[in-house]
Amino acid sequence: MAGLAFEGPNPDVDVLDGINGLAKDAPHWVNKAMEYIGEYGLIAALAVLCLVAWWSARRKPGAPSAVAGLVWAPLAAGLALLANIPIRGFVERPRPFKDHAGLEVLIPGKSDFSFVSDHATLTMAVGVGLFVAHRKYGLIGIALALAEGFCRVYMGVHYPTDVIGGFALGTAVALLLAPLAQALLVPLMTAIGRSKLAWLVRAPGVEAADGDGGPGEGSRVVAAGAGMAPGHKERDKDLAA
Repeated sequence: MAGLAFEGPNPDVDVLDGINGLAKDAPHWVNKAMEYIGEYGLIAALAVLCLVAWWSARRKPGAPSAVAGLVWAPLAAGLALLANIPIRGFVERPRPFKDHAGLEVLIPGKSDFSFVSDHATLTMAVGVGLFVAHRKYGLIGIALALAEGFCRVYMGVHYPTDVIGGFALGTAVALLLAPLAQALLVPLMTAIGRSKLAWLVRAPGVEAADGDGGPGEGSRVVAAGAGMAPGHKERDKDLAA
């Protein structure tokens, strides 16, 4: 397939020219910052956000379930990137700077196909995956994904529809496969919570919720039995009397 560009008026190209035109008028240091942010910085920020969300989830009751939801976010991104491989090969859309002269290309030398954007796919899959597990962190993640999409067009390496396609792909994978992922990940995280690696899913000192099977559960049962023992003794005395 030759690509998605059309002859004549094309809103996709018009938006590309408008956003990329900002790079033509920007100071050199701004473009260098956008180059770093768009290529690496926002992905690194999402990684830090996932770590913060994981650290917080470990301290909550029912931690294994919460951690399972957070683990799904990067896994969804990986699956979405794999799904993009045949899509790119089928569409075969060239990078915009190959078909449109005069763009301010901040990262030259990219030779792979343009549709859909890997960066947009990855960041939105992580953002939506986080949103499924935790609304606040998810909204921050989605905002970072939107910023990533803007950066890719600003840098002249993607059309706006490349970015929109990436957002759609990342969202679809993160949402549609979430129930299956939870069904598989929750038992796995629960099992880890019973092992020597329990700190990965539950912070030290946080008791396991009912059904988690953590060490705190057995101790509560013993304590409850011990607490009931005096009551049984009192009733035995009353019956004897």
